[in-house]
Amino acid sequence: MKRIDLDDLSPKLAQLLLSLEEGEELLLVQGGAVAGRILGGAAPKPEPEPEQPTDERAAEVFEQFRAAIEDEF
Repeated sequence: MKRIDLDDLSPKLAQLLLSLEEGEELLLVQGGAVAGRILGGAAPKPEPEPEQPTDERAAEVFEQFRAAIEDEF
């Protein structure tokens, strides 16, 4: 899959690409001839954020780390 960073494009072009509706087609024209097509799709669903460790879990991990260090020295 090819990738375009919208920050690298002019604001007008970036807005045009962002405004494409699902199923809407954008023609790329060069010299009066169609050079390509871009088909609008649904925006990807955001990935869920990983759970933040609780203080209890952090204390448990720290205790295991401390015990491992003490065993080594």
